[in-house]
Amino acid sequence: MAPPPLLTLQDITLGFGGPPLFDGLSLTIGRDERLCLVGRNGSGKSTLLKVIAGLVEPDAGTRALQPDVAVAYLPQEPDLSGFASALDCVTAALPPAHAGEAHRAEILLDALRLPYDRAPATLSGGETRRLALARALVGEPDILLLDEPTNHLDLPTIAWLEDAVAAFRGAVVTISHDRAFLRRLTHATLWLDRGRLRRLEEGFAAFDAWADTIVAQEEAEWAKQDKLIAQETVWSRQGISARRKRNQGRLRRLYALREERAQRLQRAGGVKLEAEAGETSGKLVIEAEGIAKGFEGRAVVKPFSIRILRGDRVGIVGPNGAGKTTLLRLLTGALEPDTGHVRLGTNLTPTTLDQHRSLLDGDKTVWDLLADTGADRINVRGESRHVVSYLRDFLFDDRQARSPLNSLSGGERNRLVLAKALAKPTNLLILDEPTNDLDMETLDLLEEMLADFDGTLLLVSHDRDFLDRVVTSTIVLPGDGRAVEYAGGFSDALAQAGGAMAALFPGMLGAAPAAGGNTGPPKPKATPTPSEKPKPRSAKLSYKQQRALEQLPGRIDSLHAEVARLENDLADSGLFSRDPDGFQARTDRLEAARAELSAAEDEYLDLEILRESLEG
Repeated sequence: MAPPPLLTLQDITLGFGGPPLFDGLSLTIGRDERLCLVGRNGSGKSTLLKVIAGLVEPDAGTRALQPDVAVAYLPQEPDLSGFASALDCVTAALPPAHAGEAHRAEILLDALRLPYDRAPATLSGGETRRLALARALVGEPDILLLDEPTNHLDLPTIAWLEDAVAAFRGAVVTISHDRAFLRRLTHATLWLDRGRLRRLEEGFAAFDAWADTIVAQEEAEWAKQDKLIAQETVWSRQGISARRKRNQGRLRRLYALREERAQRLQRAGGVKLEAEAGETSGKLVIEAEGIAKGFEGRAVVKPFSIRILRGDRVGIVGPNGAGKTTLLRLLTGALEPDTGHVRLGTNLTPTTLDQHRSLLDGDKTVWDLLADTGADRINVRGESRHVVSYLRDFLFDDRQARSPLNSLSGGERNRLVLAKALAKPTNLLILDEPTNDLDMETLDLLEEMLADFDGTLLLVSHDRDFLDRVVTSTIVLPGDGRAVEYAGGFSDALAQAGGAMAALFPGMLGAAPAAGGNTGPPKPKATPTPSEKPKPRSAKLSYKQQRALEQLPGRIDSLHAEVARLENDLADSGLFSRDPDGFQARTDRLEAARAELSAAEDEYLDLEILRESLEG
């Protein structure tokens, strides 16, 4: 006989005074179950988790918990104020039976590399998340509820958490956008969609195919119903007068069908994400030679070289504090290196989405942020759009247009930043942790947008699945100042480093440094493609090629100066009225100079690559 469930929800209804978020929802959680709760932002996932935790009282229905069953809840935005130290914070979460057993808290704090005496208020976002995890795990609960547990965590901590949850002996319910995390740890899937909870007795890996099947079946049913309504409407007009009495039941059925369709909860529209590549950049986008940076005597980035060409999609991964954002700023020219140099290509129009979402600072409203000129229309990649219409593309309600920024949820804030960033044409997207707080559907659409993007992408992320789907090469920062570039996505980097997370990140949680001093992953050796087969060392550039290689840098610098001078002349608003012919001549010459500059750069780059292959 199967044991009774640890927790049961029966006929739960909840609406917060408006349309019900849930209506007649039921759920059971058994011992040792591994459930993931999925659904788009705003569907009520976090609220349902709070109902399960007993923190939100439903309008109707019952929550039944077996006696002596302990429930621990990790909120999406934990509040750890009121504690003097990290140790006090975790010890306070111990159940009465283990009160005073501070060693339990110390074991977790050691594993998560958190100092005992640090005040929670002084911790970074990632450290706060780790402390909240320690609080949730310290009491060894029977049911563990995790709301976006990987948000703000670096890859070593995510790997540690995966191992901890895999070894956990109770039931687990997880909300997460991290597909790799869910694929490894879940055995059943709960889909919250328009107030209805569906259950699949398989892990998250089977969710997409299952959901597609349900959506297709639903749309087929709706199509049949619409056709039936049309047929019954024709019948009602043509024959009802002759058969009024005996066909009142059929007429009532028609009215019922119409009412059902009117009340049908249509599937909400998806986010419309597009990025216009704008003006084509030069073939060379970024060339870094031996760049290094240190702060307060610590080498954050040791000498590193890379060449990024137009259309490349480069991911950057590493533990928190390893220097990912520093490297990103060095590569984009926002930060000067201590040694080495960075050369940026021509015609670059970069757009940056920083991890701190600095666009959202201040007391602005959603409208103010998008329409910063005060008008009601904005220019979206060359097209005039009304603010409210553009917000609908990102799943915002019309009433939210005048809402203050601080009233938005984490997912809404991230979608708004994407809306702002993607409104203008760009050929260099710089995304620092863009996936935090996004639901999976929006993540999928962001991936599709990036796949169609014709420009160059620099991406910092801890989302392994997202990296695998998007990037063409991955720069790994192990945490000791080195940066190592691998071909392919994160899984490719992991395989090239030996297949173990500790091989990429020797200093990761729970991993002891290897003996011998050098704990980093071996630098991969590039495998030449058929078109890059090593040439004999006796081969060399022709005289003409060598001469061009020597002269092109000077020509490129000269063209750069000419382009800058012409752009400065054309910035004069009165030039056209004073000298229309001169204005046209400068415009034509600017277009030609840019083309010559791009051609010169391409030629120099091709010759430099050829020279390196001949000498290598």
